[in-house]
Amino acid sequence: QVQVVESGGGLVQAGGSLRLSCAASGRIFKINSMGWYRQAPGKQRELVAGVTRDSITNYADSVKGRFTISRDNAKNTVYLQMNSLNPEDTAVYYCNVRVVAGVGYLDVWGQGTLVTVSS
Repeated sequence: QVQVVESGGGLVQAGGSLRLSCAASGRIFKINSMGWYRQAPGKQRELVAGVTRDSITNYADSVKGRFTISRDNAKNTVYLQMNSLNPEDTAVYYCNVRVVAGVGYLDVWGQGTLVTVSS
């Protein structure tokens, strides 16, 4: 059993910053990729940023230059530093952890943390 818990969401004014954290725990042999997704009201869930075990990162075009994803493999934790936030960033942010399981992978999701950016 693997659990993923996010923290760090909240209310911030436009132009402000927030840092999200996500920690995975439980029976973990090895974590492959980790990432952050978000879902705004009435919209589909979308990838915000991802990072491989070797710290190769990728970002949605809408957040490039403003958000930074990083991970601490020793702590099974991934972070998302969000700067220059704007109201369009308002969404529930979900952490995704891809865990090595047998000959394949298991995707584990957190419960989500709400980020609200006021104008």
